[in-house]
Amino acid sequence: MPTTLTRIQVTQTPPVARALEIAAREWPGVPRSELITRLMTAGAQSVETACAERRAARRKVLEETRGTIDYPPGYLEELRKDWPE
Repeated sequence: MPTTLTRIQVTQTPPVARALEIAAREWPGVPRSELITRLMTAGAQSVETACAERRAARRKVLEETRGTIDYPPGYLEELRKDWPE
């Protein structure tokens, strides 16, 4: 089909073939090119969700540990003595 959009080629390696088999069960009767599109969209959403969950977990740990380290008096001043101006 004519298009002005960039096209890509995908080699049907064993993992790609397996993914297409799974997609065909989920979306029967859908052309393989559309299955690839749906798989890529679902995969991207999954990766995006996983990234957001990791970021939220890191923030939670930072919030839970905020203020739990008790530095001795004068710690920063002593540390800054070694820093160039």
